[in-house]
Amino acid sequence: MSSPTRRTLLRGLALAAAATAVPLPVLTAAGPAFGAAGFPAAEYVPPLRQMRGMWIASVLNINWPSKPGLTADEQRAEYLGWLDLAQARRLNSVFVQIRPTADAFWPSPHEPWSQYLTGTQGQDPGYDPLAFLVEETHRRGLTFHAWFNPYRVSMQGDPANLHPDHPGRRHPDWIVAYGGRLYYNPGMPEVRAFVQDAMMDAVTRYDIDGLHFDDYFYPVNTTAFDDGAAFARYGQGFPDLATWRRNNVDLLVQEMQQRVRQAKPEVAWGISPSGIWRNSSTDPLGSDTAGGQSYDNLHADTRGWVKKGWLDYIAPQLYWYIGQSNADYAKLVPWWSDVAAGTGVQLWIGQAAYKAGAAGQPEQWFQPEELSRHLTLNRDHPVVGGDIWYNSGDLRADRLGSISRVVTDHYTRPALPPLLPRLADGRPPRRPVLATAHKTSGGVELRIVATGRETPFQFAVFRLDRKARPEDFTDARHLVAVVPAARHTRWTDPSGTGGARYYVTAVDRAGRQSPPSNGHRVIT
Repeated sequence: MSSPTRRTLLRGLALAAAATAVPLPVLTAAGPAFGAAGFPAAEYVPPLRQMRGMWIASVLNINWPSKPGLTADEQRAEYLGWLDLAQARRLNSVFVQIRPTADAFWPSPHEPWSQYLTGTQGQDPGYDPLAFLVEETHRRGLTFHAWFNPYRVSMQGDPANLHPDHPGRRHPDWIVAYGGRLYYNPGMPEVRAFVQDAMMDAVTRYDIDGLHFDDYFYPVNTTAFDDGAAFARYGQGFPDLATWRRNNVDLLVQEMQQRVRQAKPEVAWGISPSGIWRNSSTDPLGSDTAGGQSYDNLHADTRGWVKKGWLDYIAPQLYWYIGQSNADYAKLVPWWSDVAAGTGVQLWIGQAAYKAGAAGQPEQWFQPEELSRHLTLNRDHPVVGGDIWYNSGDLRADRLGSISRVVTDHYTRPALPPLLPRLADGRPPRRPVLATAHKTSGGVELRIVATGRETPFQFAVFRLDRKARPEDFTDARHLVAVVPAARHTRWTDPSGTGGARYYVTAVDRAGRQSPPSNGHRVIT
């Protein structure tokens, strides 16, 4: 049985994106904070840092924009709605698809404007979407990961339908038609250099936090993928076509790491591949599964990338339920944890929000607690640093209340995004000053002042019922909010009461955290 990656889901998800939304729960600051003595001995201690992301897909107008041809103001309003959703679900990151089919959501010198903006490839939407996306995401205190598809050119198979100035029209030898779609040929060095240039343009010109690929490299089952001429020209020294193809993808991954770190070392670089590297029946190093294999079917050596340290994180798409016979979530999480352990590559899990309560899914996906059980299982594997949810439309639909269950069970406290190990030793921001903390009719209002030359990205607000100890600032049970930072910031804790003590730390864009501010006790 093949892996249920997004390749097989795009058509159905385009229809699902139009599903009726349900009202979101209103989430304010986290619930009451307690002193250390008030925590039950067996209480789960939530992580201070955890990836909580969602994918926002643009291909086929799955999520955003919801349809081509919306006005700029309508597109902006829709995106702000997705940010509202992220905050309501207590997420801290968004992964937005900005290059879905060799086109661009920014004024690129390399590729035309995306058809998913206006309905016509190459047509200017009247504003710079990527600039808007990044600015508004950061305004909410969320991190922005730019999601690219390196080799997919078109969801239809006729090159004549591409914009006249599209690189695929100017270089028809770069294009391979396969399965009713068009792809750049990954085996041509000039293609690999071009797609890197196209993506690095966004990295260097925009203030993004991450560069992200999903599972698209070579198309699946590529026996008829016509790259024989390229293999004859560039494949000398390789024993077979499959080995050469894997090397082509390896080169892309390794070279992207080198280019990102040279241009902007603070940008996170990672991939969300299909969830099975190889089955143990094929390779003793593989997982106890019987599904599609990225190494063989997609020519993507996902395990090798982690072991060689070519990524900052990997987020395998573990889109199976616990106990599934061919691919058991409960077996794949420990397998990936073992792969990532000790490598410096962070492990986040791609979660199948789109399956919960969806028509045609097995009965296990009609159990409202299934996704919550996934995160409970993750707790037993400390290498797992968080989750990314596919996709935003399904988080909004919240079928069966499955996403609300996840939030209630696992996201009761805010969380800072993960800190990349390679950036951890950098200089943290200066400690802020908590100027005031006073009771108002709306709660407790804090006035926070940034110090130092650079304004932090966020302030982490801690609340205790006693004077703080150093370990309190790594304990998310005391964290009540992560607030976008300015030089002077006012924030109100709606659940704050007299007698509480507040402290604030500053967090920079890399995720480094300052020492805590002075404390302020609220006088009743």
